[in-house]
Amino acid sequence: MPSRLLAFAGSARSGSYNHKLIEAASAVARDAGAAVTVLSMQDYPLPLFDEDFEAKETPDNATRLRDLFLEHDGLLIASPEYNSSLSPMLKNTIDWVSRPADNQPMLAAFRGKVAGIMAASPGALGGLRGLVHLRSILSSIGVLVIPDQVAIGSAFQAFDDSGKLTDEGNTKRLNGMIESLCQTVKRLKSGA
Repeated sequence: MPSRLLAFAGSARSGSYNHKLIEAASAVARDAGAAVTVLSMQDYPLPLFDEDFEAKETPDNATRLRDLFLEHDGLLIASPEYNSSLSPMLKNTIDWVSRPADNQPMLAAFRGKVAGIMAASPGALGGLRGLVHLRSILSSIGVLVIPDQVAIGSAFQAFDDSGKLTDEGNTKRLNGMIESLCQTVKRLKSGA
């Protein structure tokens, strides 16, 4: 059975560099034998997380997302950098998905998952500062974040018209990160 990866960008912006990066990474993961589900956060709008709101009613999109996370072995996340951190949309998604459903422990949608993280940014550092925060958050909620990560700078010129990376070095780093993610998920699934 192939490894199941849930892939998404922490941005809903039309033309998002991080969504382009998710599409490129997903193609590599599929070539490596993984079954990849690509999400668009535009399809899962959520209110800001608030426990008072949650006590009245959990949004359907939060439940749908949590179910998707539970069905997958690993996560492939492209995070835009907002003021040297991750996007509010991504943090809010993590907060909603981390909540327990009936008969589930806290963080059930994250514990035991493996994640590969990456970013694309117009800046020279490629979103690297935001990945530090994302790694910290995911690690603290039970996700094994692989050491390899990808940060693509000058994202406005990093992709061709078909969405492929134009730089050989970026392509090599992305392929290596995806290979590491797939191997780690496979090892954990097999109990090796």
